[in-house]
Amino acid sequence: MTQPLAGRIALVTGASRGIGRATALALSQHGWRVAVTGRRIEELDKTVAMGAASLAVPADIADPT
Repeated sequence: MTQPLAGRIALVTGASRGIGRATALALSQHGWRVAVTGRRIEELDKTVAMGAASLAVPADIADPT
């Protein structure tokens, strides 16, 4: 069966753990191309290693500067 949303692109914030990581994993498993962001690059690297994303960018989106 084909996945109708496969090939879409997503940016998941807070993907270093918890709901963000789970969301990135779920999207990736459904054929999405996923980029992730979060505050801790070490944890983001783990998310990428799990196959959840192909790009990790450390960032704190709560900080307006």
